Amino acid sequence: MSTPIDYEKIPVKVFDQPREASLAAASEIAALIRAKALEGKMCVLGLATGSTPVSIYAELVRMHKQGGLSFKNVITFNLDEYLPMQPNELQSYHRFMHEHLFDHIDIDPKNINIPDGTLKLEDVPAYCFAYEEKMAKAGGLDLQLLGIGRTGHVGFNEPGSSKASRTRLMTLDRVTRIDAAGDFLGERYVPRRAITMGVGTILSAKRILLLAFGEGKASVIQQAVEGPVTTAVAASFLQEHPNSQILLDAAAAAKLTRSKTPWLVGQVQWDAKRIRTAAIWLALKINKPLLKLTDEDYNESGLQDLLAEKESAYKINLDVFRTMGETITGWPGGKPDRLKRPGDIARPTDAIFPKRCIIFSPHPDDDVISMGGTLIHLADQGHEVHIAYQTSGNLAVLDDDAQRFAEFAAELGKIVGFGTAETHRMDEHIETFIRNKQPGQADSPEIQRIKSLIRRGEARAAARECGVPKDRTHFLDMPFYETGKARKNPLSEADIKPIVDLLRKIKPHQLYAAGDLSDPHGTHRLCFNAILKAIEQVKTEPWFAQCEIWLYRGAWQEWGPEQIEMAVPLSPNELLRKRSAIFRHQSQKDRVMFPGTDKREFWQRAEDRNRATAEIYNKLGLAEYEAIEGFVRWHPEMIASK
Repeated sequence: MSTPIDYEKIPVKVFDQPREASLAAASEIAALIRAKALEGKMCVLGLATGSTPVSIYAELVRMHKQGGLSFKNVITFNLDEYLPMQPNELQSYHRFMHEHLFDHIDIDPKNINIPDGTLKLEDVPAYCFAYEEKMAKAGGLDLQLLGIGRTGHVGFNEPGSSKASRTRLMTLDRVTRIDAAGDFLGERYVPRRAITMGVGTILSAKRILLLAFGEGKASVIQQAVEGPVTTAVAASFLQEHPNSQILLDAAAAAKLTRSKTPWLVGQVQWDAKRIRTAAIWLALKINKPLLKLTDEDYNESGLQDLLAEKESAYKINLDVFRTMGETITGWPGGKPDRLKRPGDIARPTDAIFPKRCIIFSPHPDDDVISMGGTLIHLADQGHEVHIAYQTSGNLAVLDDDAQRFAEFAAELGKIVGFGTAETHRMDEHIETFIRNKQPGQADSPEIQRIKSLIRRGEARAAARECGVPKDRTHFLDMPFYETGKARKNPLSEADIKPIVDLLRKIKPHQLYAAGDLSDPHGTHRLCFNAILKAIEQVKTEPWFAQCEIWLYRGAWQEWGPEQIEMAVPLSPNELLRKRSAIFRHQSQKDRVMFPGTDKREFWQRAEDRNRATAEIYNKLGLAEYEAIEGFVRWHPEMIASK
């Protein structure tokens, strides 16, 4: 029998939640600082920036303020910094480190070392050499903290970086610049260069901790941990370090062999979910429909234990086939008794008809992109459908769109004879502001408002296309989003209250929310957490007992066939209606502010993804459809564990 060690070439520890991994990392760092202090020695830390270490730094600050952890014996060296970059700019790693850690602890400022983003190019080589010398003089790095980019880079060591590389100037990979575009409000504003510790510098640390969270990191983690050592994935060099460890949440570990196919690395408990996962994996692996899988297929693919427990492939196949078939429904809100035909599957959703439904959409277009077909089904089948747009989405509107709408308003004012002076002043303000706007600069409140109105108008038009009237569209404009910049505020009660109020007003029988936690910009994650916090406040109210919660995925990823609990098939005409609804979001058509690395437009991603899900169902031997939208049920008892 194999073990994870047979596949994993770096020690890996998987936690249920990101916070647990962060606490483990912070505890190890704190223990090292204290041990060094007892020896009368300095503790030399290599530190990283980005979203991953934020919770680690927050815990270290808490330990300092509440647990007496002192940083007086700590020397820090940061991995990297953009070039050019002023230390007080919003995107500066110098600013990041002070805001999240240094300003809240008792470290000696002289012991803080962060690469200088203000240097002239000709001064960089000498500076990098001196940075290395300073590290060596301090005794070398006792512990290096790392995140990982989607290209596998650590620091800014892009694909192609040598194992022997030291601190140097790097030209940033396009994927890295795209990933950073949200922080700079556009890819064109992201610096093309950065100063970074080299792979060799990192590997010289006595101890290395790399943390990664979320499904978006799962593929590159699998490559770094189970793949070959290669310059194409800089993090893979950690395989050659004698004291490195990777800390993951369950989502980031999802593509490791221990998670994806655990039966290949040890004994497993064969519950219904795992049996379904194994059978689907096998069918897709050997390209056979479920009902054609044989005993030999199971035996030859490492599933002997499952076959022994269930006695025959036929029984396994039939159970999984029936389970998959029961997920398919063209009536997501339930089917009324008067329309039922002999042989129809009875579903819990049938009990109440018609239903009150709320679709929560993090951005103003996530509803139609991710579940537009299901939205059309619900509206056409007579349910009372409400759409709640959680954020304004104004960050994703281009400046020239705002300018165009302002010019239109000014001209309209002249035609109808109202507000001429006011609209003219607004038009002038927008033109002047945009002409003088600096890279990464937040929009003025006036421009933010215009961009919000653009997104509102598009959302209403898309909702109408799906059959949802204007009075059932709700714009929550959650305050955490309204910073005018990519970095959002923490959730507060002001974000939760509008959701609670709407839930109590509508008392929905069905609630749909974005479960796409791979969203690279973090808004989906925050919006989902806000919904969970709102549910905590209403879950004891009588109406909530009848409320189903369904999770859809956003534009970045789809539920796997083994996860889907409700599969809503779409006909060719319904898919075209969905596309038409997405097209109503004209500001997001053709050129998207934050497209990610996928060059396809959102409507193309959605159609390809929905067709791919339908194709999987077809390959498994189930009914063949044009497209399928998949959903996972969120159970109330899961709230406490999230």
